[in-house]
Amino acid sequence: MIKIAPSILSADFTKLGDEIKSIQSADYLHFDVMDGVFVPNISIGLPVLSSVRKITGMTIDIHLMITSPARYVAQFAQAGGDIIVLHVEAETPENILVAIEDAKKLGKKAGLSIKPNTPVEALFPYLSECDMVLVMTVEPGFSGQKFIASTLPKISELRRIIDDRGFTCELEVDGGINVETAKLCIDAGANVLAAGNDIFSSHDRAKRIAELRALQNHKLQITNHKW
Repeated sequence: MIKIAPSILSADFTKLGDEIKSIQSADYLHFDVMDGVFVPNISIGLPVLSSVRKITGMTIDIHLMITSPARYVAQFAQAGGDIIVLHVEAETPENILVAIEDAKKLGKKAGLSIKPNTPVEALFPYLSECDMVLVMTVEPGFSGQKFIASTLPKISELRRIIDDRGFTCELEVDGGINVETAKLCIDAGANVLAAGNDIFSSHDRAKRIAELRALQNHKLQITNHKW
């Protein structure tokens, strides 16, 4: 099943409560945290998360694009995050395992992300412990970037490994996602679509979410086609 995770980085923060209500039909709420060090931008953090948690029951998908993220996993979990995803490039292997354990001790799900130029092999040692893996399809740091098509083989490789080894983690993509690029990602094996501009720039956001979710039928048509 395809799941949709609108990124509030693209929302209008002067009316954030209303913006979140407008995407309630989505599966997850994608929450990008940037520190201006790991990525060249600063976004939102714990105070905003605590406020968001008070106004929605949606599953909040936290994407930590920060240095030494293991230090903050417990704080983001306690502030209302449901899925805590950190970057393998930002931590040591030992701290990655500690961070995953910390999230799960608090009853949360844990995941790992890679940048477009990071080999998928960097995720392999952790797949059995992950609830989600996230492939960045743009360089992390700013919304509105163009989708990087060279990330598609990484998505396919991860899907193969996940399925062949019987892992249960979800496979998320983030960056430049719209109807056309979503089809490519779904064909490659992604099942969670983080989309910002495409959803929040839509006049009818519920309709756009439904259109993206319906792309699972596109996948079924490709799979069942008799060539």
